[in-house]
Amino acid sequence: MSEIFTGEALTALLQVIMIDLVLAGDNAIVIGLAAAGLPREQRGKAILIGIIAATVLRIIFAGLTTQLLQIVGLLLAGGILLLWVCWKMWRELRTSHAEEVDATEALDNEDYSRDGTVAGGAPRKTFAQAAWQIVIADVSMSLDNVLAVAGAAREHPMVLIFGLGLSIALMGIAATFIAKLLQRHRWIAYVGLAVILYVALEMIYRGSLEVWPVVSEASAGLLG
Repeated sequence: MSEIFTGEALTALLQVIMIDLVLAGDNAIVIGLAAAGLPREQRGKAILIGIIAATVLRIIFAGLTTQLLQIVGLLLAGGILLLWVCWKMWRELRTSHAEEVDATEALDNEDYSRDGTVAGGAPRKTFAQAAWQIVIADVSMSLDNVLAVAGAAREHPMVLIFGLGLSIALMGIAATFIAKLLQRHRWIAYVGLAVILYVALEMIYRGSLEVWPVVSEASAGLLG
């Protein structure tokens, strides 16, 4: 337990907390955008399904990813995947303000834009279309979240357990609150993006060090 109070572990803990905050809020915004085009009576049900699914998926991926990252080569692959996550987040942070307002209105069922409608600017869709969009987003973003946390805390089991638990708790309890916080204070999301980029590059570096001896040995065997 005392390992969590070392400088390295505390740095990893701060990285994990920032990753959890940003990705939980980002996931909630994506769920809100997907549900925004639904009629009011269906919107709440879609959002609830999305948040429950994201919470369950985080639990499943947490159990799988920490084991998979022990396999040589998958740490490198995970880092490359996180680079793609950074690119997605960068694009989402540049999403138009109108779309973000629609997402937040859908999450809270409030007319923040004062236009007489809730998420009135969002394109209409069926419940099946919205549910499918939410499930796809949940699978992708839950895996992203667990990979980022596992990458940041890989050498510190207590930090890893705390980070995965916090991720699940935030998605299940406070996702919509965090989504609103990120909308009002964009700098938090950009700091989180920088942390995830750092974790991705570190995973790629460490993964390359793991893979290089295997590649060198295989090459020597072929040449010999």
